Amino acid sequence: MPEILGWKIYHKDFLELLFKFGLNLSVLFLLIRVIYYPIHRKKDFLFTYFLFNVLIFFLCGLLNSVKLSTGFAFGLFAIFSILRYRTEQISIKDMTYLLAVIAVAVVNALFGKKVSLVELLFTNAMILLVAYALEHLWLTRHEAMRQIIYERIELIKPENRRQLFDDLHTRLGVKVSRVEVGRIDLLRDTAQLRVFYYEDEQDHAGFIEMPADDGDD
Repeated sequence: MPEILGWKIYHKDFLELLFKFGLNLSVLFLLIRVIYYPIHRKKDFLFTYFLFNVLIFFLCGLLNSVKLSTGFAFGLFAIFSILRYRTEQISIKDMTYLLAVIAVAVVNALFGKKVSLVELLFTNAMILLVAYALEHLWLTRHEAMRQIIYERIELIKPENRRQLFDDLHTRLGVKVSRVEVGRIDLLRDTAQLRVFYYEDEQDHAGFIEMPADDGDD
């Protein structure tokens, strides 16, 4: 087989890599574009999930081809799974999807001869099935979220929670289900709030649908 500087131009495992990558990309598309995005509509996370998956797939796949230990691969999996972005707080559900994206990449990249193709397909199918069932069948009430900068900082106190909900309802036009308080700026007397509301509880006759949060706030 011809070589360049001692490197093989083509290896018989290349077709195996293509098959794994095709399967991985198909599962990723169904998980993120079909299951996740229609509900959450966060375009920035769409970019992150796809690129994370592809990077980890090729990292694990190529490192596995040089016979590194499985323990090393799971070490990479653990490192990537606990990554946090310093510029933005990520919700637990978004972090769970990030973990799922990483798991799909690792499972498909490290698939070897000791595991049957049926087992691999079953594993991917179950990940998709459970995610779909939780989003569309079990958790049928979808909670939307808006992130805002709030200046009435005195209302974030626990004893003023009812007044806070009423004020947010007046300003945003939504019936608030819960509020999470983020960073507080005492110099400007402002606080970052994550306002959650159930879409099926809103009065759509007088309610203007707000654009989905793409993480640019």
